[in-house]
Amino acid sequence: MHPKRQQRLIIALVIVLLSSATVGLVAYALRGNINLFYPPSEVVAGKAPLGRNIRVGGMVVDGSIKRSTTDLTTTFIVTDYAAEVTITYTGILPDLFAEGEGVVAAGVLDTAGILVASEVLAKHDENYMPPEVAAALEGKQPRTGTAKIYRNGEV
Repeated sequence: MHPKRQQRLIIALVIVLLSSATVGLVAYALRGNINLFYPPSEVVAGKAPLGRNIRVGGMVVDGSIKRSTTDLTTTFIVTDYAAEVTITYTGILPDLFAEGEGVVAAGVLDTAGILVASEVLAKHDENYMPPEVAAALEGKQPRTGTAKIYRNGEV
């Protein structure tokens, strides 16, 4: 083999090996940060992993919210109308969090089947419309603020 071809082959192999190693390291690093979504029926069926970050979503069951009197811990039940999962969260809940509303909780599933959440996201209504769009549809123009321009302390 000609020395120039051999050198090009070696360079190509080194590039392929380094690229493969980079992709492998990136995939390995992201493996711990992936949290998959599971509906309550899959969690109850045992398809969700224990001790790993997951997300569970569904509707908050009416009458299931229990708030602690000593700290910010809240326990509630989420359902997909086929199964129910108990979720415990310590912290301030979103403003849209309520019974009968949709939520997605991210956390770790313990051996008792309770999700210890580190984050709770409340879903808003699908019919939400920004005020500007609603006003435009009603024939009103949204109120735009008057901006003052300041130059060297003068208006």
